[in-house]
Amino acid sequence: MPQPPSRLTADADRLGARLAFLRRRARLAQAVRAFFTARGYIEVETPYAVRTPGEEVHLRAFATERETPDGTREPLFLHTSPEFAMKRLLAGGAGRIFQLARVWRNGEASDLHATEFTMLEWYDPGAGMDELIAETHDLLRAVLPPVVTCRGITTDLARADRLTMAEAFARDVGADLLATAGDAAALAEAAGVARRAGEDWEDLFFRLLLARIEPALGRAHPTFLTHWPAAQAALARRDPADPRVALRFELFVCGIELANAFVELTDAAEQRARFLTDRARRAALGGQDWPLDEALLAALPAMPESAGIALGFDRLAMIAAGADRIADVQWLPTP
Repeated sequence: MPQPPSRLTADADRLGARLAFLRRRARLAQAVRAFFTARGYIEVETPYAVRTPGEEVHLRAFATERETPDGTREPLFLHTSPEFAMKRLLAGGAGRIFQLARVWRNGEASDLHATEFTMLEWYDPGAGMDELIAETHDLLRAVLPPVVTCRGITTDLARADRLTMAEAFARDVGADLLATAGDAAALAEAAGVARRAGEDWEDLFFRLLLARIEPALGRAHPTFLTHWPAAQAALARRDPADPRVALRFELFVCGIELANAFVELTDAAEQRARFLTDRARRAALGGQDWPLDEALLAALPAMPESAGIALGFDRLAMIAAGADRIADVQWLPTP
């Protein structure tokens, strides 16, 4: 049914107000592709509807269904990240790869969150944390102006700061993070806070991270927050020099969390154990269930040592355009 004229006019007005931001987004996508192509990366595409959308405990996936010509029905989910599929490509010998993938995360909505958005994800076989941090900083300087302002914060990209998670907790919380790892009471005492009802160590860790550490990051210069506690390793390998921490980092620019990166774990047994732990925690919280990604676990032993990163492209577009909300840089924001 055709839309009434008033609705069409309103849509046109909203698009017109965002058009400068959207044109900047289009130029940004071209610049990103040129950056990776010049460095020998291949752009790939992986399926969006998958059996296993991810294993992060607190993410919620959109459910769908595949119907075959004979009427067989199979539950599928819209992926929350292309990570699992891209790692299978690495194991198959794809080499340096990147993807601008549409991803879905149910229940997320704010000035910095949308249920449907674009993820820039890339993997570099043979790279470690230092190489990936350098390349990510190079990307920022290649596709953004030397100085950017977003949501009232101005950041100079000429250099970047690096801070370990332990250093951040010592500086901003006054706690020895690694000495209190797993002990919520000890971390609360060191931080000078009272534990909330039912609050475990992980809950308290993230409460302190969000309240005391993240507000100071990525302001004057981009900040790479590195060496996360092993309990927060996700799909990252532990640091051989200190197994209490994982080779993981997050990037902050203009005070915005922009990217999450790992030196990738290739030990299938350890990854299976981590997945099972996460699945048990998700089930205890009443979360969704789906099959374990056996194809990924089977591929991990053949995967080369690699570093990989997931960067929120819409947030990068916000920074490039100086937009205040993620909806400002989406052509048709989620209704």
